Amino acid sequence: MKRVLIANRGEIALRAIRACQKLGLETVAVHSTADASSRHVWAADRSVCVGAAPPGQSYLNGPALVEVALRTGCDTVYPGYGFLSENAGFVDMCETAGLTFVGPPASAIRLMGDKSAARRAAAEAGVPVVPGSSLATSDRDVAARLAGAVGFPLLAKAVAGGGGRGMRVIDTEGDFRDRFEQASAEARAAFGNGEMYLERFFARVRHVEIQVIADSHGNAIHLWERDCSVQRRHQKLVEEAPSPVLDPEIRAAMALAALSLVRRTGYVNAGTIEFIFDMLSRQFFFIEMNTRIQVEHPVTEALFGVDLVAEQFRIARGDRLGIAQPAAPTTGHAIEFRINAENPAQGFAPVPGRITRWHPPVGEGIRMDSHIYEGFAVSPYYDSLLGKLIVQGATRDEALARARRALAAFEVEGVSTTLAFHRAILDEPAFIAGQIHTRWIEQRQDG
Repeated sequence: MKRVLIANRGEIALRAIRACQKLGLETVAVHSTADASSRHVWAADRSVCVGAAPPGQSYLNGPALVEVALRTGCDTVYPGYGFLSENAGFVDMCETAGLTFVGPPASAIRLMGDKSAARRAAAEAGVPVVPGSSLATSDRDVAARLAGAVGFPLLAKAVAGGGGRGMRVIDTEGDFRDRFEQASAEARAAFGNGEMYLERFFARVRHVEIQVIADSHGNAIHLWERDCSVQRRHQKLVEEAPSPVLDPEIRAAMALAALSLVRRTGYVNAGTIEFIFDMLSRQFFFIEMNTRIQVEHPVTEALFGVDLVAEQFRIARGDRLGIAQPAAPTTGHAIEFRINAENPAQGFAPVPGRITRWHPPVGEGIRMDSHIYEGFAVSPYYDSLLGKLIVQGATRDEALARARRALAAFEVEGVSTTLAFHRAILDEPAFIAGQIHTRWIEQRQDG
């Protein structure tokens, strides 16, 4: 491994370039015509325009990315998150071209990317799964028969989905056919696959995920959990670790269940196994696995002092795990706030435009991962993420207090952002007390 094509943009591309610099690896950045002035373009050793602004003509164009990698002498491709990071066909393209893909093998992506197959794999590994249908279908009549066995309320989820797309809560049998077709059509448009599966819906749950990482020599560890329960329409807004609601026994059981699935499937590289935690029954259930690095990985890095992206590269080049299994955290707390170019007062609508002032906070226990600078033009073509503010403290209370000061000092002008939303969240008694759930934001806004 000598030269890496960074097959992504924005914050994660910049993050990957810095990890490569740490490891002494050369980097080639790709960019669309809209991203010619992005920081990751300047940070890399070399950059190449891969296509026009629409993602399908640039960052989602697998053959073009492979061609650029070969033309620039790269031997490795790093996908980050989003775009082609969980596309097994792209992994196949890379391997056929003799390129090392920094991530799991295509077989693991296919297995865990098929939500029905992932459920079966989890059940075979002894991991609790949400009660639901064992089959997936795009036929609403077949789905309606399956729904009767699952029971209402239920959640219709796209087999090939992610990021909240192709997902609908269906409360009654009378709502089923219309809402199922809406979800299936959305999934077909987003992922090219309209097949859905059904799960029993729990009204008050926490979203808790376990960070895992494994090498090709049979070594696998977990790095405990992140709580991602502050969401809007299945889009995460705030993540923290450790979870404020798990007791030691449940935390250990959830982590061991995740590791059992990793070992059962022979998974390699970094991944995240996601669970819902029902606060009433105190039970947890597997929902899916993300076969890539997560947006919120800095929460775990801050808590344990590790570099997960650098570890991804080491594993991809054949090294053994360089991280030991950490003990359960007894001190320390980290929280990440996603700073998006969105207007919360208008349903979190994206707000493209030019950044006229960008002054993030600095200080002890504060980390800012971002590609933004004053004068940067936020494009309407891509995700609205401007950056991630990560704050840590010796305790959750200290982390919350530090976060309040950091967010108060954060200045952004030129576009609307989620900063005011985050400031308000930190003063909510329910959030402070750890009493929220995944639908809390919607219910709070509706109320």
